[in-house]
Amino acid sequence: MSEWLVEFFHVSVGTVRDVLPIASIIVVFQLFVLRRKIPRLKQLIIGFAYVLAGLALFLLGLEQALFPIGRIMAQQLTDPAFISHGGTGVPDWTSYYWVYIFAFAIGFSTTVAEPALIAVAIKANEVSADAIDVWGLRVAVALGVAVGISLGTWRIVVGAPLHYFFITGYVLVIIQTAMAPRMIIALAYDSGGVTTSTVTVPLVAALGLGLAETVPGRSPLIDGFGLIAFASLFPIMSVMAYAQLSAFRAQHAARRDAARQAAGGKETGVTKPE
Repeated sequence: MSEWLVEFFHVSVGTVRDVLPIASIIVVFQLFVLRRKIPRLKQLIIGFAYVLAGLALFLLGLEQALFPIGRIMAQQLTDPAFISHGGTGVPDWTSYYWVYIFAFAIGFSTTVAEPALIAVAIKANEVSADAIDVWGLRVAVALGVAVGISLGTWRIVVGAPLHYFFITGYVLVIIQTAMAPRMIIALAYDSGGVTTSTVTVPLVAALGLGLAETVPGRSPLIDGFGLIAFASLFPIMSVMAYAQLSAFRAQHAARRDAARQAAGGKETGVTKPE
């Protein structure tokens, strides 16, 4: 217990040191630029203390739980005994299929639960007058993250160069940007950013580093990073694809309704008497 308290104290001191510049800037602008008193000062101080305690506990939880979980899962899924199932053959990239499945599942589940994504989805639903569905956007982003992380783990396993994936990915994003509905483009680009937040990043980073440490011939420094970039890129494509698919379905439904109305008009038409 004493060790935990000492570690929590050190993390809290570091958190105060990191957050203090932000608070200082706000205070300076409020007092010397806007030249107004700070409203509800007591409540702000209490809230600031809550923020510091929450950040400290969160950082401590990362070190004690999330990072070890990611490394342990990567080690277990890449254990030669687990991959070969008792065989003696040399594993290739197809032997790591459970890694890809786990990466997809963890990417989807953590993104759906991402608080930043939930907030953006709710605001997008409000300003679009329910045109953008909250769950539809969350699932589209989560699928993009899941596919991106799965592809990123495959890249780590095979040792493929990182830049090829992103050159290809951003070319596809540019093409989609020219073809996607205009109202979804900015939201799609923002969706790539909100995925790299409090829940997704720790597990994804730990998974990438653990995988690079356990796969033979891979370097944690060179190959272990990059999964977060995959998690940011692919949601842009998935959200625009979701909007394009929705627009296509709406156009198809409109054409079908128009065809039915035209057919109904012909059937009910009055023939002229001879």
